[in-house]
Parts: sequence; C-alpha cells; structure tokens
Amino acid sequence: MTEGVNIGNSQSFHDRLRDEASIEPDAPVVGEVTKETQIIAIYGKGGIGKSFTLANLSYMLAQMGKKVLLIGCDPKSDTTSLLFGGRACPTIIQTSSRMKEAGAELSISDVCFKRDGVFAMELGGPEVGRGCGGRGIIHGFETLEKLGFHEWDFDYVLLDFLGDVVCGGFGLPIARDMCQKVVVVGSNDLQSLYVANNVCSAVQYFRKLGGNVGVAGMVINKDDGTGEAAAFAEAVGIPVLASIPQDEDIRRKSANYQIIGHPDNRWGPLFMGLAEALGIAPPVLPSPLDQDGLLGLFDASQTGADYQLEPARAEDMCPASSLSRTSLEVVYDAV
Repeated sequence: MTEGVNIGNSQSFHDRLRDEASIEPDAPVVGEVTKETQIIAIYGKGGIGKSFTLANLSYMLAQMGKKVLLIGCDPKSDTTSLLFGGRACPTIIQTSSRMKEAGAELSISDVCFKRDGVFAMELGGPEVGRGCGGRGIIHGFETLEKLGFHEWDFDYVLLDFLGDVVCGGFGLPIARDMCQKVVVVGSNDLQSLYVANNVCSAVQYFRKLGGNVGVAGMVINKDDGTGEAAAFAEAVGIPVLASIPQDEDIRRKSANYQIIGHPDNRWGPLFMGLAEALGIAPPVLPSPLDQDGLLGLFDASQTGADYQLEPARAEDMCPASSLSRTSLEVVYDAV
C-alpha cells in the first residue's frame, strides 16, 4: 500500500512539472538599463598614498556627477581624515560597540558623513595588541550589511585596503567577490611593487578557485620618472591608470589635508583622467612575477640582485671547540 501511494505522488509531481514547463515565459523587459554600482578595492603598501589617491579620486568623481561612497578599511583610519580636512570621523567598529553597550541601535548617521557629494565612513580596527585587524574588517562589513549595504544606491563604492597585511580579513573583497575589480597603488620602489605583486597573486589564486575579481590597473604615486612601476605594470599585464608625479606642491597640500582632485585645481585634469580611466577599465587577470622577476625590474647594482647565495656549513654554526670534542665511543681491538 505504501509503495502505491509513493508512485501516485510521483506521477502527480511529474504532471505538475510538465504543466509548469508548458507555460510560456514572460516577454523580456525592454527599457533603460538600471544603474550598476562599481565596487572597487584599492590596495597598496602602507604609506604609499592610497588614502591620498582615494580621497582626491572620490572627490573628483563626485564633481563629475557621480554618487560615491568611500569606505576606509585601514586601521589607521586616515582615508576620511584626508577627505574631511584632518577631522577623524567615528569608526564603525568603535561606534557599534559603544552603542551596543548603551543598548541603542546603530544608524547611518552615527558612522557615515558627507562632503560635496562624497559619502564616507571608516571601518576602524583594534588598538595595537588588542585584537586582529582582519577580524575587525570582517565584523565591520557584517555591520554594514545590517545597515543595508546591499540596498544602497551608489555609482561607485571605493574600498581602501592595506596590501602588505596578508591576514584573510584584508583579502575579503577578493576572496568573496565583494568587488568587481582591484586597483593597486605603487611607486618606483621594490617594496611597494612587492606588495602590488602580492595582490596580483591573490587575484590570480582566487580566480583559479572560481572567483571573478580582476585588476583594473595601477596608479603610480610619487612618480620620479625612473620607470620601474610602469615596467612592473607591463610585465604583469595591467594598465597604468594614472601617474601622480613626485611634486612638492602635492606633498605639501596632502600634508595639510587639502583636496587637489578638483576641476579648478592645477591637478584636477590628472584626477579627472584617473576617474574616467577607472570607470571604463575592465577587470583583467594579471600574471604576477616571481622574486627574480621583481628584482629584474631594478638596476642590480642598486638592489643587490647580483648576489649569489652561499650555503652555510655545520662548522659555521658552532664554535670551533665544539666541533673537535673527544668522542666517548669505546673502540675494541679486533680479536
């Protein structure tokens, strides 16, 4: 009896599938394409100028009529300070903890602030020795999701990430497809290009695992014209989106928290060109270099790349007296 009931149910289920399959689908909707937010993560070595680049880029995008959200994901929380004239805004992590202790709900107005069309917030991070920065990043994004991150309406969401911290939290946008493309900021020095190369390696690794994030290109900051950063970009197969020169006027204004990414500023055309290039640059799969390839971008006399490794020996590791100790082994004469 039980078997008969199962067969009857099975046949009924198949009939329902056939009926459903016979229904004609709705005609495709014809109309204006809705706006798609470009979420872009910017990576680079600490101190290379990511926050400076992003603050001015986001300001220029807003001046061009784009709605921009800038999220600082660096525990130093210096991205928004540059945008807001040196003023530090409350971080999401610290504010949410304080509100939770007070039994209050966190709102957008507590953590998000705006200037001339740019909306900005800082995730923040723990104090030195008091927690993991990567876990702080994860917690920060979980809080953003509760605030409705996926329903927000922006043309661009720009994320500022440290590239020389390998903790998983800082690789979140690449590992979890939280952005469409990545931009690396570097200069004509080996350490910043090492970090940029690491980011390219991460993109390649997660693409092999089925990810979709690619590298839109590279911004060369403090460009002194020696050409190593441009050579790196060409070697790994990514375009140079902009070259920001090593200039005293830029250095001084950046140190004084002045925005130079404005159409009326002498540096306005540079950041307008970067904004336009960023919007159309496709996410490409880079080909990261090995250590020798990186060193090959520089003059060997300046990097020490011409040094040959010399293996160490056991006798190099101990005092000479310890190598000539009398053996305690007893040796018997043959009978």
